[in-house]
Amino acid sequence: MTADLAKLFEQYYGSLVRMLYRRVGDRDRAEDLAQETFARAVAAPPNNPRPWLFAVALNLVREDGRRSSTRGRRLELLRAEHDEPSNAPDAELERKEESARVRAALATLNERDREALLLRAEGFDYEEIAATLGLAKGAIGTTLARARRRLVEAYRAQERGKAKERGKNVAS
Repeated sequence: MTADLAKLFEQYYGSLVRMLYRRVGDRDRAEDLAQETFARAVAAPPNNPRPWLFAVALNLVREDGRRSSTRGRRLELLRAEHDEPSNAPDAELERKEESARVRAALATLNERDREALLLRAEGFDYEEIAATLGLAKGAIGTTLARARRRLVEAYRAQERGKAKERGKNVAS
C-alpha cells in the first residue's frame, strides 16, 4: 500500500492542491487540506482514487468553512503556476484586477456549480465530476452549462456596474 499511496500522491497532489487553492484562496490551507485528504486515504484506501480524493477534499473544505469564523477566504481561479510576476506593472495590475473580477463572479455561484467548474478546470471528465459531487452522470452537462452561464452573467453584471460607476464619476 505504501507504494500505491506514493504513486497516488505523486499523481494527484499537485492537481488537488490547485483545486483546493482555487476553492479556499490560501495556498498553505490548500496544502494542509490536501495532506489531510491523503491521510484519510491511508486509513481507508479508495477503489476509485481520483474522484474519491477530490470528494474528500471538497468535504474537508465544507467542514473547514463551517468551523471557520473567518469568511474572508476567496476562490483563486488562476493556477498557482501562472503567478509569475510580469515586468510590466500595468500588465500585472490588469491581470490582478481580472483575477479579482473572476473570483467575485465565481463567489456568486452556488457551491455545487462552483465545484463542478473547478473540477472541470482540473481536467475531470463528466463521470469523475459525477462521482466526486455525488450527482448523476447525466446531470453534469446541464450543471456545467448552467454554471458557465451564471458565471458569465455574474461577470457581465459586475462589468455593467463598473461602467455605471465610471459614468457617474465622469459626470460629477
